[in-house]
Amino acid sequence: MKALRWIVILLLFGFVVGWLITRAQPLPADALDRLTGDSARGQNIFAAAGCASCHTAPDDASGLLSGGQVFATAFGSFVAPNISPNPDQGIGNWTDLELASAIVNGTSPQGSHYYPAFPYSAYNKAEMQDVVDLIAHLRSLPASDVPSQPHDVGFPFNIRRSIGGWKLLFTRKDWVLQDAATSQLSRGRYLVEALGHCAECHTARNVLGGLQRDLWMAGAPNPSGEGRIPNITPAGLLWSEDEIASYLKSGFTPDFDTAGGEMAAVIRNTSQLSDDDLAAIAAYLKAIPGIEE
Repeated sequence: MKALRWIVILLLFGFVVGWLITRAQPLPADALDRLTGDSARGQNIFAAAGCASCHTAPDDASGLLSGGQVFATAFGSFVAPNISPNPDQGIGNWTDLELASAIVNGTSPQGSHYYPAFPYSAYNKAEMQDVVDLIAHLRSLPASDVPSQPHDVGFPFNIRRSIGGWKLLFTRKDWVLQDAATSQLSRGRYLVEALGHCAECHTARNVLGGLQRDLWMAGAPNPSGEGRIPNITPAGLLWSEDEIASYLKSGFTPDFDTAGGEMAAVIRNTSQLSDDDLAAIAAYLKAIPGIEE
């Protein structure tokens, strides 16, 4: 009986510790102190972060961030929510701190975890001033009253608390390209690894959905089941830096083919970036290790 009592105590202790370390954690109350958002600057962050690519409804040319796009994965189908300034259906009633906590920590205003289909594991490396500027821009956009739709995720992946364990395993703030020897490389790393979250598509995942950092940018199966997302390391993408930058600006490949599928939406965002930023992205893609598929 004594041994059984200790087993029960240890199980209870383990449960309490697990419950505590997997809780959703918002940003500290003073995280945005002395920061003022600039909507004009936030427009560039909005483009670099690709917000419209996911949160604009399919076939909607209005640009409203009403959500509705469905993303199929091995864990279920996730539906992008309404992030327009509508106070009832969007983020209009959220505080800046609540929005920032969602963007970089994946924590909802209600204190639950967001699924990592929302790329906060990349956005967590964003500078807080950029986050505040992005929020200011989001608040300046037109509101939509379209309700967000529920995800289609089955057991056990619908247990939100388990995402706290996923975050502990796979959410990191260190850079993959650790040696950014120039300011251009540092900027490119920031745009690709943080704001642009390019690895979310171009890097393969393990059985738990975590990015396989040893296969960084080496391509991945398309979650839709159609084809494969390409290898864009120097071993797979043989274009010059100028050709990469030109593609991100125009959508035309060096062979005069055009970007299609989800990449077409990405180009709509990258085409808004400055030439210096596009050159920085290209320099980064040439600096990461080449990995053969």
